[in-house]
Amino acid sequence: MIEIEVQNETHQDVHRIKVMNVPRIGEGIRLREPSGQWASYDILDVWYQQAEYGEVWVPYIHVRMTPDEMKTAEMARVNPLVDKGQQVPIEDFLKKFEGDHEHETVKLNLDMSEDV
Repeated sequence: MIEIEVQNETHQDVHRIKVMNVPRIGEGIRLREPSGQWASYDILDVWYQQAEYGEVWVPYIHVRMTPDEMKTAEMARVNPLVDKGQQVPIEDFLKKFEGDHEHETVKLNLDMSEDV
């Protein structure tokens, strides 16, 4: 595994990822957004710098979200599929369907024998 420092132009942040190989300029990768969703990014630049601890060259990449992904993210912000104003705690949601009483399990007879 190779650890790469990722400089994200879209979010103006820096983080590290572990990969099997270093992507090339023009390739695309999928990275997890701060929201937890995955998004597509273009590799804008790749370079190597010598590490502080010896004759080792450390890879760095510079990325930006793909134009299509940026349009999708913008549309999701403007027109969200989920109305966050309707959020309720899971306990209240379950009470709506189960009621206040404790749920009772139903016993099933899974005996497949032909004896009646």
